[in-house]
Amino acid sequence: MFPATLRRTVGGPDDGDAVATLRTLHRFCRVYAGMGIAVPLFGFATASSLGVLGDAWPIISILLTALAAGVLALRILPTQERALTEAVDTASPPAVGHLAMLAGVFNLLWAMVTVLMVIRPGSTTGG
Repeated sequence: MFPATLRRTVGGPDDGDAVATLRTLHRFCRVYAGMGIAVPLFGFATASSLGVLGDAWPIISILLTALAAGVLALRILPTQERALTEAVDTASPPAVGHLAMLAGVFNLLWAMVTVLMVIRPGSTTGG
């Protein structure tokens, strides 16, 4: 949602509603990143309680989740911050395509985790 809203502000950065929406979306992403720290912790606890901590699928899922968190915290959030500043303070268009690509990578990582959690290849839990 952030890149699409950012595209709208590039054409008219004086649009206060779009800038306010960008700020709100960025705030949601920061909160989501903070809350997302709990996901690998719950993953370890759940895998341990099911006795599958040594299996490949939960380990890969936890690693993909950590990678997604890294993409979000180290790439997406700083890029959003920079794009928000550029959209408000300067006339130069921010790198919308780059931000959209990062969001796509993040979403792909989460989709892979979701598939692994549903299919659970090699799981002994009957899933």
